[in-house]
Amino acid sequence: MRILLPIYPFVTMSKILHISEAATIALHSMGLIAKSSQMLNTQDIAKTTGFSKNHISKILQQLVKNGFLVSTRGPKGGFLMTEKSKTANLMDIYQLIDGEITRSSCKMQCENCPFNTCLFGGLEEKFSNEFKNYLEHKKVMEM
Repeated sequence: MRILLPIYPFVTMSKILHISEAATIALHSMGLIAKSSQMLNTQDIAKTTGFSKNHISKILQQLVKNGFLVSTRGPKGGFLMTEKSKTANLMDIYQLIDGEITRSSCKMQCENCPFNTCLFGGLEEKFSNEFKNYLEHKKVMEM
């Protein structure tokens, strides 16, 4: 039996949509806290998500600092939603962590493009717009 190896064995699959780990932590943490009937701490969130407790802590501190969460210290401490977070959409959280979503388009400079129409058919911009629209219309409390 002959085994065929890939030509580039160390090449990984790229993602169409890239969301930073920090933004992923922020959004998932907010969703977990919003769904919980009691305070959650970083250890609770780390157990559920698998992310580093230290990284979660840094992200949640940003959310507290910007008024999306309140925190209580101590053995029974944790995080709770604020009134601001109850009306926030996912874009509010995403932009706090990763900044504004910039217009996405083909990486080739158009003046050098040898094709009459974009090979990607404008999909990159379409996907970015759809992602942005989703984040703007989905509320934190709907997660």
